[in-house]
Amino acid sequence: MKAPWNFARFLPLAGRLLSRGRLPTLLFAVASKGALQGGRLGKVKEDLRLLQALCLAYWRGEYRAISSKSLLSVVAGLMYFLSPVDAIPDFIPLFGMLDDIAVLAWLMKTLDDELSAFRAWRGRQRPEKLALVERLPATPEQLLLEGPQKN
Repeated sequence: MKAPWNFARFLPLAGRLLSRGRLPTLLFAVASKGALQGGRLGKVKEDLRLLQALCLAYWRGEYRAISSKSLLSVVAGLMYFLSPVDAIPDFIPLFGMLDDIAVLAWLMKTLDDELSAFRAWRGRQRPEKLALVERLPATPEQLLLEGPQKN
């Protein structure tokens, strides 16, 4: 399946973000925007949480069974979601979130096998461990201090 229009420009940005260790900042921004958009996101809100959980588990070194290409796509998708100026600018009432939702839906479909493996991994974890792995601390700086861990 072909990537949505305008998505490819986020891939090199995602690579730089990962190489500079800035994933925690991105995750906090995604959590903030996700909370603000609330009901407008529908089912995509759960997808967004899954992608965020995947990135947190990766950052903390608990889950590494994802290809670097797929991780890059996840980060690029989250960056696209955050960008106010993408295919349809977010400030346009009713329509601004449509392209963000479409990109996240495409990402979920494209990475279905890897996301299914992550869901299975989550299902095998003790709830207490999963709560620690997927917890966002109070600030991005605190998350920066926790990782990235190498396993």
